[in-house]
Amino acid sequence: MTDTLINFFTETLAGLPKEVIIFIISMVPILELRGGIVAASLLGVNVTKAIPICIIGNIIPIPFIMMFIKPIFERLKKTKLFKGFVEKLEKKSLEKSDKIQKYEFLGLLLFVGIPLPGTGAWTGSLIAVLLDIKPKKAVPPIFLGLLLATTIMCIASYLIPWIIKSI
Repeated sequence: MTDTLINFFTETLAGLPKEVIIFIISMVPILELRGGIVAASLLGVNVTKAIPICIIGNIIPIPFIMMFIKPIFERLKKTKLFKGFVEKLEKKSLEKSDKIQKYEFLGLLLFVGIPLPGTGAWTGSLIAVLLDIKPKKAVPPIFLGLLLATTIMCIASYLIPWIIKSI
């Protein structure tokens, strides 16, 4: 699914500079920084250029999620059209929150940092808000998690292919 989304964005945004494409991909939920790094590698963007672009792209939505998602969700739950969707999203997010609640800082850092389906800065921020973790306590592990995810994704997208080509 991630590959399909990356292909969709790279084809849809074709004609834009590669850096803009990976920046936009890094801002999109589900894809986030992970998808941005993979797209950067596939588009031939140098890793030292890709890293800050993808990190900044993934960081930009975090304050908006932390400030506005609760009031937005409350308003959407009052509508017939979105009530079920929002409740399902909240339930699905909270199902992943047990480790975050138990280990707090480390739990949130690893949740954001280990690139698995349904994890990342978007979901980590959403869970932090739903668990009423103050931004002051949530932002540092989310940011460090992004750095961990960056390291893992750069190894998978740049280093391993380089090693394989070198053999």
